[in-house]
Formats: sequence, C-alpha cells, structure tokens
Amino acid sequence: MTVAFPAARTAIVTGAVSPRGIGRATARRLAAAGWDIGIIDLDDDASAEAASELAASFGVRAAGVGADVSDEAAVRAAVDGLESALPQIVALVNIAGISSPTPYLELEPGEWDRVIAVNLTGVHHVSRRVAESLAASGVGRIVSISSVSAQRGGGTYSKTPYSVAKAGVIGLTRALARELGPLGVTANAIAPGPIDTDIMGGTLTEERKAEMAADLLVGRIGTVDDVAVAVEFLLREDTGFITGHTLDVNGGLYMN
Repeated sequence: MTVAFPAARTAIVTGAVSPRGIGRATARRLAAAGWDIGIIDLDDDASAEAASELAASFGVRAAGVGADVSDEAAVRAAVDGLESALPQIVALVNIAGISSPTPYLELEPGEWDRVIAVNLTGVHHVSRRVAESLAASGVGRIVSISSVSAQRGGGTYSKTPYSVAKAGVIGLTRALARELGPLGVTANAIAPGPIDTDIMGGTLTEERKAEMAADLLVGRIGTVDDVAVAVEFLLREDTGFITGHTLDVNGGLYMN
C-alpha cells in the first residue's frame, strides 16, 4: 500500500556544509521544492549556520547538528535532535564523504580504515537510524551517493579504498531496497562522474576541467546541480516505483 507524503516533510542531508559541495546544492534544491531540511556535518556551528541560510532563503524549517557519521552514537544523537526539532522525516540523502588519492601499493592500514569508516560505514549508521523512523511511519526515501569510481574500479581522483567504499554503497542500497520496500521505504543510489567540487583535490582549474571532459560525451564535467536534480527526482512522492537502482550521472563516461 502506498502512503502519501505528509504536507510538512523533512529531508536529512549529510555533508551539506561545504559551499561548493553536492550536499549544499542538494539541500538548497530540496528546500526550494518545499522540503524542510536537517543537516548533519562535522562542525556543529557550521551546520547550524547552513541551516539558517536555507531557512532564510527559502522560508522552510531547517536545523543543523554536528556529528561524525563514522560515530554511531553521535549519529543517533544527531538524528534524534533533528527529529525533535523538525516535521516528520521522510527522506535521507547520504552525501558525507572523503576522498583518497593514495596509490594502493602506498596505502597504510589507517587510510583504508578512515575511508571505509566515513564513506561506507557512515552511510550505514545514518541509514540505520533514519530507517527506524521511516519504517515506523510507513513512508520514506533513502538516496546515497556512490561514484563512477565504484563501477569502473577507479580511474578518478580517488583510488582503491574510495572505490571499494562506493561499491559497498551500491550493495547496501540494494539490500536496503529489498528489506525496506515492504515497509514503504525506497532506497536508491546515484553514481556521479567527474563533478566540479573540491573533493577532486581542490578547486579545479580550467585546464583540468578540459582534460576530464575529454572522455565525456556531453563535452563538459558535471556540476553539483546536475547531481542535486537527480536526488530531488528520486525523493519525489511520485517516484516510489523506483528502488534498488543506481542512477548514473556521469556525462556518458560509463554506461551501465
């Protein structure tokens, strides 16, 4: 049975503080579409400031809290706080992540653990807590950011542990879709190709953009808004028949 979205609905977005990041662009697009927004990022003050900007710009309710997504206790406390401050949670967007350009043969154990903890285990921690609320209300959307790096075995700025973690996000998404579907919750992933953000090793020069665009069928690298619009689509009430899917947003770099 399909349950309608409530009139007032909240989307939690992780990793939404960076002004040039996918998370911030996504939070802004969702707020423009009428979603109330909960932000989870590392810094408490910066998260609250980003939420205040959204509330002022779009007239929505917004709150931000600081938490390391790799810390399960911190995640649960953060979601509890957002849930008490905002309308019913209907959606989660897992965007928080870190890059890792270290070549495999130079990889130290700590780097592997660091990347997996944030990029995969962190997605699990937030999804696990939010899924409790979504299942209880019988309606919800979960969207997690993977990467074309997961599909191609790297070949981007980040290397092996990043690719492994992002491949795990796709597997986790499919498993969540299977288990949560009967409870009214969909789960999908987005696999971006090269996107103009600072996670690619800093602000991209025009020369580097051109080099990266050479392999893309559309002749340009992606923008954060290219990803944000895909997220907004998958969170809509009328896209509830899509679940367990990985949506490629890569300019034709990889065709699945």
